[in-house]
Amino acid sequence: MSVNTYKAHVLILPEDDANRELALGFMLNSAVKTKAIEVLQSAGGWHEALTKLNRNHAADMRRFPHRHMVILIDFDSDSNRHATATARIPADLKDRVYIVGAFKEPEDLKRDLGSFESIGEALARDCRHDTYATWGHPLLAHNAAELDRLRSQVRPILFPEA
Repeated sequence: MSVNTYKAHVLILPEDDANRELALGFMLNSAVKTKAIEVLQSAGGWHEALTKLNRNHAADMRRFPHRHMVILIDFDSDSNRHATATARIPADLKDRVYIVGAFKEPEDLKRDLGSFESIGEALARDCRHDTYATWGHPLLAHNAAELDRLRSQVRPILFPEA
């Protein structure tokens, strides 16, 4: 299902299939307004995700000012990955593009927390209720600042009754 580009909506651009499964799990949460979110195909790596943002999505984001994009990447234990990735976001879009992901790889989360789908659903529950039960996991806690920014802008779009 495609989103209505003229209303506030969120696109999720996953780096790989594991991140795509997490995003699809997020959408399984019954409180998510599914008409306001779309999970895109996997980009094939974090560099590729940022390249796709710039080549394929930046122009449309400018044309549709109510569009937000979440880029799900693996941080591969690189504490500078967020800064490196953020530097590739066009300045005029930085307030509507968010970079989050597992500090190592989503497979590490899966070993600790269960299936990608159940993890994604739990992340949505945390977002809706403004909690950190899953987002506080050691492999996700590094997202705290970005998550706060994401929640303030995207939560009303995906969870309008929350």
